[in-house]
Amino acid sequence: MTEAGTITAAQTGSLVEFRGLRRAFGATTALDGLDLAIRPGELLTLLGPSGCGKTTALRTLAGFERPDSGDVLVDGEDITRVPAHRRDAGMVFQSYSLFPHLTAIDNVAFGMRMSGIGKAARRARAAELLELVGLPEHTGRFPHQLSGGQQQRIALARALALRPRVLLLDEPLSALDARVRLTLREEIRRLQKELGITTLFVTHDQEEALSLADRVAVMRAGRLEQCAPPAELYERPATAFVAEFVGVMSRIPAQAGADGRTVHALGRRLPVKGALPGAAQAAGGTGDVDVLVRPEAIDVTADGNGLSRVVAAAFLGATTRLTVRMADGVQVTADVPTPTTATLPIGAAVTLTLPDRPVLVDHHRRGSGGDGS
Repeated sequence: MTEAGTITAAQTGSLVEFRGLRRAFGATTALDGLDLAIRPGELLTLLGPSGCGKTTALRTLAGFERPDSGDVLVDGEDITRVPAHRRDAGMVFQSYSLFPHLTAIDNVAFGMRMSGIGKAARRARAAELLELVGLPEHTGRFPHQLSGGQQQRIALARALALRPRVLLLDEPLSALDARVRLTLREEIRRLQKELGITTLFVTHDQEEALSLADRVAVMRAGRLEQCAPPAELYERPATAFVAEFVGVMSRIPAQAGADGRTVHALGRRLPVKGALPGAAQAAGGTGDVDVLVRPEAIDVTADGNGLSRVVAAAFLGATTRLTVRMADGVQVTADVPTPTTATLPIGAAVTLTLPDRPVLVDHHRRGSGGDGS
C-alpha cells in the first residue's frame, strides 16, 4: 500500500466466495453448508431472523470465526486460515468502538499508524476520508463531542483508511434513531458506489436490506433460502419463508387442482408458481393449500352481499392498508387507493378477488389466519 494518494477513482472490487461453510456451537448449527458469492464491487446484504447465521458468516469472512468445514476465498485466494489482521478487510460494528481519548482524525488514522505509514501521509488520508463522510470540520473533536451518527461516520472512515479489499458492516445502523439511520444509509450506499468496494452488510431490517443492496441473501437456520436483487426477492420469492419474511404476505386458503398445476382460491382457478407442496401432490393434487399474496395484489370491492368484512384500516398516504376478515375467520391484508376507502369503511361487506396470474402456494396452516407480517 502506498502512503499517499487521493480518493478519486473507484477501486476494483474483489470477488468473495463462501464454499460449503459449516459452523456449530455445541448443539447449535450456525452455518449449514453455506454457498454464496459476492460479486466484485457489489453491496450484498445478509438478511434473516436472529440465529439464522448471518453474523457468523460475516465473522467467518472477517477471520473472527473459523468454520468447522468449508472455505472462504477472496479473488480466488483461500483465506480460511489466514489470521484476521492479515485479511485486508475493513469492519464497522453496531457499537462505534472509537477510542475516547483520540480525536476524530486520530481515530481514522489509527490503523495507518499501526501499519507504519508516516504521519503526514496518514493525516492527509484521514482528512480526505473525513471529507468523504461529510465531517471535514470535526477533525479535532473527541467521540463524546459527536452524535451517534457522526461517530458511526468516523468508524466508517476508519474502516476505509487502509483501502481494504472488502468492507464488512455488522448492523451498523441499529443503534441510531430513524432519521439518522435513513441519512446514514444513503451515505453508506453513496460511498460504496463511489469507491467500488465489495461490501457485506448484515441486518435484520427488511427495509434497510431492500433499499441498500444490489442483492439480498435471505438466510434461515444456517442455510441460504434465496439470493436475488431486491425487486426480484419481493416480487418472485423462491420459498414461502422468503415470501413471508420479506414484506407483508397474506395466506388465503385454497384447494389444489387435480392437474397439479392450478389452485382454486377466492372463486378463481389460478396457475401455480413452481410446484404444489408435497402434501398436496401426495393427495393426488386435491389437498388443502395456502396461496401467498401481497397486499397490493388483493382487490377489495364493496359488496352488500359479500361474505368478508373490513375490520381495520391504516392510513399510509396514497394507499390505505385494510385488514379484512373472511367468512372462515381468516384475516388478510390489502392495500387500496386511499380515495376508494370512502366506500370501504370498517364493518363494510366486501368481496375479495385475485388477479389472474401465477401464485405462490404453501402447505395449509390451519388456524394461522395472520397477515403474514
